[in-house]
Amino acid sequence: MKKQLLALGLFTAMTMPSIASAADYVIDTQGAHASINIKIKHLGYSYIKGRFNTFDGTFSYDPKDIAASKVSVNVDTTSFDTNHAERDKHVRSGDFLDVKKYATASFASTKVTDKGNGELVITGDLTLHGETKPITIDAQFIGEGEDPWGGYRAGFAGTTRIELEDFGVPIMGESSYADLELHVEGVRQ
Repeated sequence: MKKQLLALGLFTAMTMPSIASAADYVIDTQGAHASINIKIKHLGYSYIKGRFNTFDGTFSYDPKDIAASKVSVNVDTTSFDTNHAERDKHVRSGDFLDVKKYATASFASTKVTDKGNGELVITGDLTLHGETKPITIDAQFIGEGEDPWGGYRAGFAGTTRIELEDFGVPIMGESSYADLELHVEGVRQ
């Protein structure tokens, strides 16, 4: 009887799908531990850099099963900031972001692909200016471990380019696109 139970247990373990043990993280937006930065060409001979100061989000991550990872981020578009009040007011206006009508942007991943050596491709849906379109983020795992406050953290960086017209945002000057640079540090829950 013991041999039959052992055999049944081994058979069950071998035939059942493995369950990923992804850890859940909350993005730490305090103290510049995470940032959403934007770069747009200015007049064809330089770039303006800015950021969104207010956002929140979560992610799940299991280094043994990268494909089970997920990311979800909400951005307060009224927090757009290039350190130039008049320009920021104009970009937030109905001429561009129209933050009175579209105060929130969001991203939800649909697929995470492991390219090896800490390189990831994160595909998902970006909702901006009332339009939802798929985007791809080239990401890199930076590291993970215990922090000085008794928590456990994981960090990533990523870049993507979005075409403004895809989201109904008018072209800003000569730039039809905006480059996003993302830095994400999360605290495990």
